Amino acid sequence: MKLSTLTAVSLSAAALMGPAPIAAAQSSCPDVQVVFARGTFEAPGVGATGQAFVDALTTRLNGKDSIDVYGVNYPASLDFAQAADGVADASTKIESISATCPDTRIVLGGYSQGAAVAGYTTTETVPAGFVLPSGISGPMPPATAGHVAAVVLFGTPANWVVDLADHNAPPISIGQLYQPKTLELCAAGDPVCSPGGLDRSAHSAYKSNGMADQAADFVVNALSTTASAHSPQQTM
Repeated sequence: MKLSTLTAVSLSAAALMGPAPIAAAQSSCPDVQVVFARGTFEAPGVGATGQAFVDALTTRLNGKDSIDVYGVNYPASLDFAQAADGVADASTKIESISATCPDTRIVLGGYSQGAAVAGYTTTETVPAGFVLPSGISGPMPPATAGHVAAVVLFGTPANWVVDLADHNAPPISIGQLYQPKTLELCAAGDPVCSPGGLDRSAHSAYKSNGMADQAADFVVNALSTTASAHSPQQTM
């Protein structure tokens, strides 16, 4: 779908005010930043599935890492074309955090339509002939992927569901740089993501069917791996 290239970093405060403001800015950066897109018709914020995931993740971090949570700002309505607003907002937030808090590990997630938003946000190429909507000039820069520790998607709409919602929308394609750190969860019988699924209640069960815990475990492992990769190597 569409993605934003964002934002320029503000001029270095160090040049104007010296090192103290820089230290203050760095101290305000969380260890972990969750960027989560809610599902259709859910109230602004991260939604019920997103909150279940955040709660499970917070419990597992057990105060060892500070965590900040951002609910992607988009309508989450039946007008699927407006999911583009979420792609633009998510990519803007991710690029902003990457620029201002380079040591913060970002976790991108989404549920249902929000999973489509998150999936599109990782896209690295624009399909031939597809016209990007206003607010999105292209995929996020490749370097941004290095700041994203994990991607968790709940009930990602299958391609036929996307086509039904918006004939002009491209298939959801996870970018290659994000694929190794992406977990897609689809409950058995969920008609939105499971071929032949007929259990509508399955699509609403992610907040309570154990998959929020599964996603949190996946993210904790990814965060641990990322932390190890960033730790200074000791030499004998």
